[in-house]
This record gives sequence, structure tokens and C-alpha cells, in this order.
Amino acid sequence: MTIEGKTFPYKRKLTALFSLAEQVLGEDFSNVVVSVNFVSSEEIQKLNNEFRKIDKKTDVLSFPNLNKTTTQKLAEFQNEVYDGQLFLGDIVICKDVARAQAKEYGHSMKREICFLALHGLLHLLGYDHIEKDDEKLMQKTADEILNKFGVLR
Repeated sequence: MTIEGKTFPYKRKLTALFSLAEQVLGEDFSNVVVSVNFVSSEEIQKLNNEFRKIDKKTDVLSFPNLNKTTTQKLAEFQNEVYDGQLFLGDIVICKDVARAQAKEYGHSMKREICFLALHGLLHLLGYDHIEKDDEKLMQKTADEILNKFGVLR
């Protein structure tokens, strides 16, 4: 997977995390591109208001490029490949909110950033948490990947 965007200093960590997610999910990310950007509280609040009509800051937003469900594999989207790459979507993370949440939950900033990036990636892959069963599946999947990655609560 190729990660584009403003990810310093987390690019190597997120690349490794997403590689592990690829294995756990049984996907092929070899031609997949995702954009990850870190933004200010003001910027994420603006995006949240513009796209979700919620005028407050949040921790992470995802903007999927594909209309994928959890049961579909990325291989089914070959008609969306352009120049040999499949653009999965955008993940936007607010470092200020992440820092506050890491402190509130009593874990490291590294763990919080990994959780938020993975949460965003799972949304891009069709996972959601609107319905209780979907939320359980998403949380179980995230926990499995994060535990294997070694970033525990």
C-alpha cells in the first residue's frame, strides 16, 4: 500500500500497521493508495461541518473512494484501477484531539494514532459502526489488528 499525504512522523508506523491489516483481512494492498493527513482542530471541525453537518471537532474522518462492503474484496474493484493504482480514499486525523484522547484513555499517542488510522482504513474498506452488529465486527477487527501490531490499551 502506498500512503500519501502529510503523515510525518508516523508514515513508517502506519505503513507497517496497514501491511498487517492487509494480512489479517486477507486483502491485497499491492496496488492500493490511501491518503492520510493530520490537520488542526479548526480544520477537522470545518470538514466535519461541511461533510457531516456536525459543527464540532472530531478525531478522525474518512472519505471512501469506493462503495465497498466488508464482504467484498478489493479485487472486485479492478474497473476502478487507474494507472495501475486503486485509490481507496482519504483519512484525516486531528492530532490535537488524538493527544487529548490518549491522555484521557491513559495510553500512548502512538497507540491513539494507530487506532485512529486503522479506524479510518476500516471505514474505507466498508466497515461501519452505525448498527450494533457492525460496530462489534469493526471493533473486533480493529482489536485483532492492533493487538497483533503490539499497540495495546
